[in-house]
Amino acid sequence: VLEERLPGAEASVHAICDGERVLMLPAAQDHKRALEGDQGPNTGRMGTYAPAPLVDAALLDRVRDEVVLKVIRGMQAEGTPFVGTLFVGLMVSPEGEPRVLEFNVRFGDPEMQAIARRFKSDLLPYLVATAKGKLAKMDPPAWDERFVVGVVAASEGYPGTYRRGDRITGIDAAESLDDVVVFHAGTSSEGDEAITSGGRVLCVTGMG
Repeated sequence: VLEERLPGAEASVHAICDGERVLMLPAAQDHKRALEGDQGPNTGRMGTYAPAPLVDAALLDRVRDEVVLKVIRGMQAEGTPFVGTLFVGLMVSPEGEPRVLEFNVRFGDPEMQAIARRFKSDLLPYLVATAKGKLAKMDPPAWDERFVVGVVAASEGYPGTYRRGDRITGIDAAESLDDVVVFHAGTSSEGDEAITSGGRVLCVTGMG
């Protein structure tokens, strides 16, 4: 299989769609390599930050008009309206042109952890309105202007064969810091302790 090589930088754009209308969320950028310095194998993602300066307001509007709305209207025309989250993986060229790499119908992980930290409104009513086809009745959400960085803590060996059952310490200490929130992923409980049970274990987010 031969594919066109697309130079540029990747960005993640999310839209929540109620079948007719869309709410665009500010873009995030993820980093997939397992090791520091952009080294090592690709993973499910090892870190993220939001907002992504690569996608400014004008480019986000273009993605809405040229990509998201065309998908939504095309599915409407086929009698299969889309309701839910549309995750658009983009490559933004050095000239600032967006090219679609992939679509997913879910929130990005860990991108959404960074995006959600900036959401000053309550996210749940927007999701309920999406499910009920009532996004038009919602006011635009309020966003925190600060940046969020999320770093993934992964199990030994990830993304290959990784260990399970290691005891996790330091979560309470991390969350005692200002503007730090720890999101769980591959964790389980063993008595009063948290242990590792997956490849990507935690996403530690800081806002500033």
